[in-house]
This record gives sequence, structure tokens and C-alpha cells, in this order.
Amino acid sequence: MAKKLKGAVIGCGGIAFEKYFPALSKLKELELVAFCDIIIEKAEKAVAGYGSTDAKAFYDYKEVLANVAIDVIYVCTPNDSHAEISIAALESGKHVMCEKPMAKTAAEAQAMVDAAKRTGKKLSIGYQNNFRPDSRYLQQICDNGELGEIYFAKAHAIRRRAVPTWGVFLDQEKQGGGPLIDIGSHALDLTLRMMNNYAPKCVLGKAYHELSRKENAANLWGPWDPEKFTVEDSAFAFITMQNGASVILESSWALNSLDTLEAKTTLCGTEGGADMRDGLRINSEKLGRMTTTTIDLNAGGVAFFEGQTESPSDLEARLWLECILHDTEPVVKPEQALVVTQILEAIYESSKTGKAIYFD
Repeated sequence: MAKKLKGAVIGCGGIAFEKYFPALSKLKELELVAFCDIIIEKAEKAVAGYGSTDAKAFYDYKEVLANVAIDVIYVCTPNDSHAEISIAALESGKHVMCEKPMAKTAAEAQAMVDAAKRTGKKLSIGYQNNFRPDSRYLQQICDNGELGEIYFAKAHAIRRRAVPTWGVFLDQEKQGGGPLIDIGSHALDLTLRMMNNYAPKCVLGKAYHELSRKENAANLWGPWDPEKFTVEDSAFAFITMQNGASVILESSWALNSLDTLEAKTTLCGTEGGADMRDGLRINSEKLGRMTTTTIDLNAGGVAFFEGQTESPSDLEARLWLECILHDTEPVVKPEQALVVTQILEAIYESSKTGKAIYFD
């Protein structure tokens, strides 16, 4: 990779500092020249910690997009501005990596896909769990057909008490939802990818606002304010696909359950199954006996060696940059992320109406 790309980050909050900046700073092929946030002090802090020698801080993202020298934009803002900023960035001639979820609504996500096609620029969504060693190994197993046809799956995103009480996570208007659109989005994306199935037929779902009403509740990050908790605390759905496959999606920030799994999947196919409950386990039958194999992901392997020394965020950042430099398809395609958003929106709609939502 001979060319060095110039990048800019719009939104310098927690996700930028915890995920993007550490990963991007390791890439020799990228220099971060612009940082933008409506709290200018955050952008200035990012400049000081991760910027190139001539990097600048901005309040207005439009000023960043006006810089024709910038090649790639990282969108790390609240959900309600993902589409607006991403579309404007694509139309200004930049490639875009947008943090998940793709957008607040399916219509906005569709507009992002359309903008990428119209401009010819690359667009991807930050679903970093696809880059975990267990996910990458399971992906190979599924791609090789070792599980057969996957006709039933579960997408797990259950926390017992881990409600994010900072930023705008609890704000329905800014985020569009709670655990379903937040961590449920990761689990659904991971599951659909393993199934290689992006053709939903029908969704029946229910979102709950039960524990969110409790005051002084036990929580990993301290008690939440019930008055500000305007999103759901948990949500569940049954999804059927066009080919007859079924998916159960479970998500919660607060639920009275000890059965907690986050960004994990369970797969059931005609030739075998897999789950991530106790490491990566593959189950099947052989010579008339049932077998269970736990994959040792600490051992080296040629097929996925590149993930051995990189964190999922590091690997995601590097492969995204490579797809720009080599003009290849991103690992997470915008059309796939669009389907995830369409299903999430249908679950919320089903919960409001009490009816199943069918896809045309």
C-alpha cells in the first residue's frame, strides 16, 4: 500500500476515542487531518492525541467535507445524523465508514446506499464483531457448507444490568431506540452474515419499557434517570425469511436473567450446528454418534492468521483501508447493513401495532 490516505473523524465521543482512534493510529497508510465535534473541546483533544502535524479541529462537519484533499470520513455521531453526514460526505467525493447502526430509519439507510451507488464511493458500516477470531472462523465453516442449510438461528444481545447512562443512549429522538438498535443490531448482523440470508419475509416483535421505570436501580454504570430513559430496556423478535428460515432475536440492557450473551449467535443447520456460549462450539453427528467440538482459537491458522495479532477493531480498520486502496468490496457491504436496519425498524413497528410486519 504505497499511497497514504487522508482521513477525518466526525463525532469525537466515546466510540471514537475507545474504538476508532486507537485502531486508526496504527495504520501507516492513513493520517488523520481533521476532527469535528459540536463540542469543540472534544475535537481539539482528538487533534492533540491522534492528529497529524497539520491536523485541525472543526465545529461544522460541512467545513471538513469542503476539504478536497480528504479521502475518507469516519462518522461517529449519534444515530439521527448518520445518514445526513454520510450522504453529504459521499457526495463530496469521500469514502465513508459509518459507525453502526447504519441509520435511525430504513429510509435513511436506503438513501445512504443510493448515495454510494450514485457517487461511486465506498460505504461500510462499523460492525466490528465480524472481525473477531471466533466470528471469522465460524464464517469459514458456514461458507464451506459444513453446517448445511441454516434454517434456524438465535441472535443474542442480552445484558442483565448494563444500561449506558452517558451521552444520548437513552434519548429516543437521537438514537431511534435502545438495546435493540444498539447491541441487538450487532447480533442480528452477525447472524444474518453467517446464514448468508438477507431476504426477510415477516417480523413479529415486542419492545418493553419495564425496568427502565425503576429508580436507583442496580446498573454497571450507576443508576439511570427514569425520566430520561425514553428508549426500550429490552426487545425480542421472531423473524422469518423468504426461504423459510427463522431467527429469534433477543436484546436487553436490563433484564432479570442470568443467561447473558452479547454479540453472539447460535446456528442450526441440516448438517450441523454452532454456538458461541462456551467458546466456539460445533455440533454434528458422525458414525451414528453425536459430536461436539470446541475450536481452539489460540492456535495459529493460515486461513485466518491475520486476526491473531490484531484486535477486531484493528482488523476492521485495516481491511477497510485496503478495500479503498485496492478498489475492492468492503467486508460489511451497505446493502447488508440496510437489511439489518429494515428488520430492526419492522420490530419496532410490530411492537407499536401489535401486528406482524411483512416485507414486500
